[in-house]
Amino acid sequence: MSDEDPYLWLEDVSGDAALAWVRERNAETVDELTGSPGFKVLEQEMREVLDDDGRIPYTVRRGGHLYNFWQDADHVRGLWRRTTLEEYRTDRPAWEVLLDLDALAGAEGEKWAWAGSRVLAPEHRHALVLLSRDGADACVVREFDLETLEFVEDGFTVAEAKTRIGWIDHDRVWIGTDFGAGSMSASGYPLQVRRWRRGTPLADAELVYEGRPTDLSASGWHDDTPGFERDFVHRQIDFWNQELFLLQEDAAGPPLKIDVPDDAGASVHRRWLTVTTKSPWLGHGAGSLLAFDLDAFLAGEREAEVLFTPDERTALAGYSWTRNHLILSTRADVSSRMELLTPATGEATGEGAGEGDGAGRGGWHRAPLPGLPPLSTASVTDTDPDVGDEYFHQVSGFLQPSTLYRGTAGDEGESESLKQSPALFDTAGLAVRQYFATSADGTRVPYFVVGPEDRPGPGPTLLYGYGGFEISMVPQYSAVTGRAWLARGGTYVVAGIRGGHEYGPAWHKAALGANRVRAYEDFAAVARDLTARDITTPAQLGIEGGSNGGLLMGAMLTRDPELFGAVVAHVPLLDMLRFHKLLAGASWIAEYGDPDSPADRPHLERISPYHQIRADGPAYPPLLLLTSTRDDRVHPGHARKMAARLREYGHPVLFHEHLGGGHAGATDHRQTAFNEALVHTFLWERLTPQK
Repeated sequence: MSDEDPYLWLEDVSGDAALAWVRERNAETVDELTGSPGFKVLEQEMREVLDDDGRIPYTVRRGGHLYNFWQDADHVRGLWRRTTLEEYRTDRPAWEVLLDLDALAGAEGEKWAWAGSRVLAPEHRHALVLLSRDGADACVVREFDLETLEFVEDGFTVAEAKTRIGWIDHDRVWIGTDFGAGSMSASGYPLQVRRWRRGTPLADAELVYEGRPTDLSASGWHDDTPGFERDFVHRQIDFWNQELFLLQEDAAGPPLKIDVPDDAGASVHRRWLTVTTKSPWLGHGAGSLLAFDLDAFLAGEREAEVLFTPDERTALAGYSWTRNHLILSTRADVSSRMELLTPATGEATGEGAGEGDGAGRGGWHRAPLPGLPPLSTASVTDTDPDVGDEYFHQVSGFLQPSTLYRGTAGDEGESESLKQSPALFDTAGLAVRQYFATSADGTRVPYFVVGPEDRPGPGPTLLYGYGGFEISMVPQYSAVTGRAWLARGGTYVVAGIRGGHEYGPAWHKAALGANRVRAYEDFAAVARDLTARDITTPAQLGIEGGSNGGLLMGAMLTRDPELFGAVVAHVPLLDMLRFHKLLAGASWIAEYGDPDSPADRPHLERISPYHQIRADGPAYPPLLLLTSTRDDRVHPGHARKMAARLREYGHPVLFHEHLGGGHAGATDHRQTAFNEALVHTFLWERLTPQK
């Protein structure tokens, strides 16, 4: 393709000509995929799954209440609500509704979507509510009173922007938002950190810290842990490098940098500084979890407590503090393991040392959290580390609906099973297996296969992948996939390709920048392995991915079209020579490279699907592109231009763009059900053609 781009006009998100083109493409796709009776049946099944009352209402504890956001058929935009633990234990808890977004949207004539809340501890009366217009990342902020259940007149209010905000106390907040020229990064995130006092104009908020113009973002927050009150500033240099500063009690003193490597993650809990390494540091390998006494560290001491050391098959998945304990989550060949780590008596609280398991400075006691089946995923969903040792965690697998447990760290008793998701598709005759494909450079690539246990030969198969930004593809229950694909006899495959975090930082770094092709080679290797094992054939193999995974889909379409029978890409990146100029795209330069750099541009052009489309050569499999006009993270122009160029060259492509939905592609269950019905109708019809 020439350097001149004839489809730049499609980057005009809300331009009349661009939206007219979108409406034409939408009509074609709707006409092509929704006409059969089977589509309506599938759409209704998807809606039933998404609206099912038996879904687990996951909660966050704030004081004496458990808070939840809930959507169903009667509450399309959703309810913010809360209950007590005693009620939550019952089959049908009584919920106190705090905010009805459907009612709010109707009263104000806005398509409000929930974007989260910040509740002020310890009274838990005042909240900062974040509301998005139709699913965009940008949001408005309003203060809400949790006793009167009304927005606070003359309270903290912020106009629409990609705002960062958090409480300091009742009368002050940390705020980063659009203060005008120079206050936002090229990616659209705040660069200024300000202290804003109640009753004063936002424009007069005290400037405490300002990132550099080339930075990704900056933010401030208050640690309100009793006895450990302090304030921090975080500078995000790029997607993978950052700095953390402790603000000194003397406001005139400069911020004190927490002196860890820029590519490491650092957080503070009570007296502990915990650091996750991305590169070797202090004699410890990449992917380690280290703990330091914060005061000693600030004084120059560098003796670390090693809480986790990876190996070639095991990686850190995350960790969560309770008040006195740390829950460690790891993955071995992409299956979860969990441990409870306890510092020596008094070490977590700073209340003095004593005798006990591993007592004395540096002693940590370890105990596994039992009950995790093979080929499953476990994760902590909530703790309240300032208050106590309560924790909530869930366990699920491809054929195992989620179970939510509650436990008390340090309690000898077993954790309590609180909630169980319903089984929303029949798993009889289905099995889960894990295999390993060999990539082009000899790397062993894990993937899971879910499907008929005794299939006599190859059949329709859907392969899902992502391969970027340290996001791991793990076993998890999906009633949508189960009902729409597995229940009809299809096989579902999830690939853990490089670029993710399945095996730690090295797995991610192996596909950074000019090495992005490693992720694509891994995915192609899995596709070939599926065919070699007689699980499927190229004509019966469909692939799906979104966002960075949508880039993966575009790469597969243009690099290895002969391997696949159909391709689906959601909210995709596809123009890798202009991604940095579109919305939040500049923030991903650290992942992909800089198109304006002579060193990076050649490899970006080679992996840019939009620039690799050819009119001749192997035939492309049919492609379905889905995006959203309100996606203010990945510009809808990527998908629009790709569809236009493919149409120009006569390749089979369908395109659908929701006018709302944000980067998720949908803000409610109706839109999600429609999208899923489009996707699975498209795939099934093309991978199982009628004879």
